Amino acid sequence: MTHSSGSSGSVKSGVIDFTAGSLGGVAVVYVGQPLDTVKVKMQTFPHLYKGMLDCLKVTLKNDGIVRGLYAGTTPAIMANVAENSVLFAAYGYCQKFVCHVTGTESVEQLSALSNASAGFLAAFFSSFTLCPTELIKCQLQAMREVNVQGTQTAIKISPLQLTQQIFRQYGIQGLFRGLVPTIMREMPGYFFFFGGYEGTRELLTKPGQSKDDIGFVRTMIAGAVGGLVLWTVIFPSDVIKSRIQISNEKQKFLQVGVDIVKKE
Repeated sequence: MTHSSGSSGSVKSGVIDFTAGSLGGVAVVYVGQPLDTVKVKMQTFPHLYKGMLDCLKVTLKNDGIVRGLYAGTTPAIMANVAENSVLFAAYGYCQKFVCHVTGTESVEQLSALSNASAGFLAAFFSSFTLCPTELIKCQLQAMREVNVQGTQTAIKISPLQLTQQIFRQYGIQGLFRGLVPTIMREMPGYFFFFGGYEGTRELLTKPGQSKDDIGFVRTMIAGAVGGLVLWTVIFPSDVIKSRIQISNEKQKFLQVGVDIVKKE
């Protein structure tokens, strides 16, 4: 009876965490989507804009707020929810795997490096859910710029229509264009995210205190440090991924990276 109650409580806690995380992810997308759109446009077509403010003004002038700055919002929300659900589910299993490999008795005893390694492994699995949704998001965000370059893709197209179009032209593999750079971005990124997050929590933990009892503010600081380290490390890979995903040609990760260094 006690075991049943514990299992029920664990499931309930998991559902609450997932729901809270999903709602938080939706809020993050709605707040950050305009900046993300500017980021993708400047990553993929840097020669078209003088800077961030110029890109922002031109996008507003040409496409407005909804079709311009908030292009790709639906797939962005789907990407956020799907990635986080898979990432944190896989992270728990990967922590147990790292415990087994390192001979650590419990997950709570894992070092920051071990947690970083678990995050590194977990990101491999979340990349498969993230890649198709990010592909649609990036193509919608850079639709006008791609059209200016002479492609035949219509500027006004819904996420579903674009997904169907890619599937008809390229099959299921077309939806996974950019999978390798997505993996190359996510795995090192989450190694440093979880390493930075857990390491900061350890630094902010007082003697005799558990990491889980450091409070909301310190946990938030740890999350901010993890996020800062993640984006500092992955940004070059993110640029390459964005360019590959908005292109209609098959391109290799290293080739695109070398071309960027040579030409820009």
